[in-house]
Amino acid sequence: MSVAKKEYKRVTVKSLVDMKKQGEKISMLTAYDYSMAKIVDAAQVDVILVGDSASNVMAGHETTLPITLDQMIYHASSVIRAVERALVVVDLPFGSYQSDPKEALRSAIRIMKESGAHAVKLEGGEEIKESVKRILNAGIPVMGHLGLTPQSIYKFGTYTVRAKEEEEAEKLMDDAKLLEKMGCFSIVLEKIPATLTKKVSESISIPTIGIGGGRHADGQVLVIHDLLGMTHEFNPRFLRRYMNLYEEMSEAISNYVKDVKTRDFPSEEEQY
Repeated sequence: MSVAKKEYKRVTVKSLVDMKKQGEKISMLTAYDYSMAKIVDAAQVDVILVGDSASNVMAGHETTLPITLDQMIYHASSVIRAVERALVVVDLPFGSYQSDPKEALRSAIRIMKESGAHAVKLEGGEEIKESVKRILNAGIPVMGHLGLTPQSIYKFGTYTVRAKEEEEAEKLMDDAKLLEKMGCFSIVLEKIPATLTKKVSESISIPTIGIGGGRHADGQVLVIHDLLGMTHEFNPRFLRRYMNLYEEMSEAISNYVKDVKTRDFPSEEEQY
């Protein structure tokens, strides 16, 4: 069923709730730098996530854990300078909110003040409710994140699908309702069964954003490097590559090297 799409000059947290009510799916992508964010924003993506996945795709770390708050602020500041329409959400990095609600608030305030971002995202439910509460009480919008939570990778020990068993599925549902009740404006559901995504999405009034959660989420998010095919080792079932930039860039760079070596570049027309 096609749904009339409302034009948003500036997407806000309220816009996302309105989209869910109207049945309009929400598009979300990551960006970590000015140039990429400018392209993503111009393409009318609704939400730009400055994800801690920058730890992987920008810095080359195996997990999201090493990235620091200062580095997240740097990436977020770069993105904000490019964006005119999208809502910009920034991940609070590992260690900046889990154990101390006061530290969580300080971290969120730093992101908002120093980068100019519009909201923050935290991984977890009941176990981080005090941190979420403090941040929300300060007037900072919070996006939740349930299911596979990459910052807890050493606890899980694997990136496999989460909440397949009844007990974990029930906890995820309870956590989603808790985050909604506390005042979160949206929840990312990562790598959980599509049937559970449908159940959660129909049980709460705030939008769900899926990544490996199936088509029943109110929106979808992918890492921009994966969507464009800049990465090529990462091949999960949920990833649809819209380009193969790895091969195209490799060929272009190889051609440049060849042209330099053979003195074909620069030509007479390419010099002063």
